[in-house]
Amino acid sequence: PDETTPTVLGLLSIGKTPQDFLSGAYAQFLRIDGIELADPVIDEEDIGGTLVEMLRRTEEKLSAHNRTMIDIVSSPTHNKEIAYPPAAIQQILYNAALHRTYESTNSPVRVYWFNDRIEIISPGGPYGNVTIENFGSSGITDYRNPNIADVLKTFGFIQSFGRGIATARKLMQENGNPDLEFQTTSSAVVCVLRGKS
Repeated sequence: PDETTPTVLGLLSIGKTPQDFLSGAYAQFLRIDGIELADPVIDEEDIGGTLVEMLRRTEEKLSAHNRTMIDIVSSPTHNKEIAYPPAAIQQILYNAALHRTYESTNSPVRVYWFNDRIEIISPGGPYGNVTIENFGSSGITDYRNPNIADVLKTFGFIQSFGRGIATARKLMQENGNPDLEFQTTSSAVVCVLRGKS
């Protein structure tokens, strides 16, 4: 109570303008009309605010672009098909915000939606027990930001069981999408969610 200097956790969870102090603590969304980063951008937004606000607004943006297709001619009843299972995207987005590094970088979590895939890029490579070699393996987990995990758990975003990637993989398979792809380096983790063929 005597120390009035805000902590990083305090800024991210209840701060009025966290990005004034942590310039990279936001999500950058791009909807690209094509399959290359240099193709035209048809929607973009830098999404800031508290961690909870940033995640909710990013989810809204993703939901707006995840169109449901309705087939009324292939069978006696209509069939609904969605390009990406929403909960799979959520799990990867939450992981990107939770496990990112907030130190020594001004890089945001990047969400790039191409015509054939979504790429979610988290600043900071694997941490602790998780290495480039074992990344995404079942049962291998660690928390770079355990206090942020507590905040996200309190607000109902995660369960802290280390099941996010496994859940996203299962949902992608059930929806008919290819398996998740990961590209890991010491400075970033990229997850690629591919659309249906």
